[in-house]
Amino acid sequence: MKITWFGHSCFRIDTGACSILIDPFLTHNATFEKSGIKLSDAVKDVTHVALTHGHEDHLGDTVEICKETGAPLIAVHELATYLASRGVDRVDGGNTGGTLFHGHFDLTFVPAWHSASNMVDGRPVYLGACCGLVIAVKGGKTVYHMGDTAIFSDMALINELHRPEIGFVPIGDRYTMGAKIAALACRRFFQFETIVPCHYGTFPLLDPTADRFVGEMDSRAVVVPKVGVPFEV
Repeated sequence: MKITWFGHSCFRIDTGACSILIDPFLTHNATFEKSGIKLSDAVKDVTHVALTHGHEDHLGDTVEICKETGAPLIAVHELATYLASRGVDRVDGGNTGGTLFHGHFDLTFVPAWHSASNMVDGRPVYLGACCGLVIAVKGGKTVYHMGDTAIFSDMALINELHRPEIGFVPIGDRYTMGAKIAALACRRFFQFETIVPCHYGTFPLLDPTADRFVGEMDSRAVVVPKVGVPFEV
């Protein structure tokens, strides 16, 4: 299984049988744009798009990507319904605690502590709960994208139920956990084989690098990938 980080919270998981793109905020993502990677190359052969929530820095280019690739969209019900109204033909909605089955992988929505509205035509619109995504690849490993979240004690239950080996962990502070709290969440609640920090460096208000998190973790399990460069897990 290959993982590619495109900056902020956008990841691509290539399993050999499918390619799942999560939170495809690419246009206006400074980290991605500085890399010089073409959007068309980042989304080539994507088979599924999944969203943690409806904030613009996660929703991003979802509509355009789904229209271009024909990939189905996986999101909480309200967000899936909203994007269907925006022209996404194939949507698969669920809600917290539910599991969706997509042949080569199962995806479960798990809680996250964060807001989830967005501005639509100049007014705030509720787009469903913010969730984490647990993706269990058939014959492969289980990935937990925490979404945007604070630490919460039920992370222990997520670990008990799903035993994720790979964690995508927000560390940028202000809008999510910062380095110290994110490291505590990883140490206290999980036994990750691979930890990939995210949600940093994109905007001036966020931590500019993953250095503080790496220092707090002191763990060989932390992988800080280069933007657009796949790595094997």
